Amino acid sequence: MAKWTPKHEAPEPLEGPVVATIVGGTIVWFVLFLVQLPFYGWFADHGHLWWLWTCLTGGGLGLIGIWYVRKRDAAIKRAAGLRPTSAEQL
Repeated sequence: MAKWTPKHEAPEPLEGPVVATIVGGTIVWFVLFLVQLPFYGWFADHGHLWWLWTCLTGGGLGLIGIWYVRKRDAAIKRAAGLRPTSAEQL
């Protein structure tokens, strides 16, 4: 079997509002958790309690993701020699 080699170079990675995307996703996970919380008994009775804990876990992992992407964004700006403005540090 012959080894497959690509015929063209890989494209550059896409850069966008990474911090805003992760923050938005984290907010969605926490909102889903809060919306499902009043139905705790129903979820427990029907064996779907894991839905509730999945949303909470998604929100918790999102907090780690926010920390990570903010550090990454700051490191990229430092490497480029740019100073982040006060609005970007929020």
